Amino acid sequence: MTTNVPTSEFSEDFVTGMRNRMAVSYYKYGPVSDAYPHKVDAVASMMTRMRKYAETGNTEWLIDAANFAMIEFMHPRHPHAHFTGTDDDASPGRTALRTGLDDKRDNVTIGKNQFSRTAMFRD
Repeated sequence: MTTNVPTSEFSEDFVTGMRNRMAVSYYKYGPVSDAYPHKVDAVASMMTRMRKYAETGNTEWLIDAANFAMIEFMHPRHPHAHFTGTDDDASPGRTALRTGLDDKRDNVTIGKNQFSRTAMFRD
């Protein structure tokens, strides 16, 4: 499925990097379903990659972390894993850079026109 997302809002290079690394992993380690969730903890593996990124700044760790998040989505280890689409009221918000406080406000106030244009991307 192709959507008309502004290039400033989505990285095809990132997704291509995910896909390429998953292809290599398939031939290196075998099918994802052979290891997850019963042999390997995808969430712990993801968190390790996030720490490595924080330490090194190497963005490859972000691609690896995203792949582990995807694996957890595909083969969840969490006993109550489910998908429920949420709106702003359930969002944990963003962490502000200067204060470290959670910020649930939008970058700009979204008008009715802009909000209706986002409808195609919501469940």
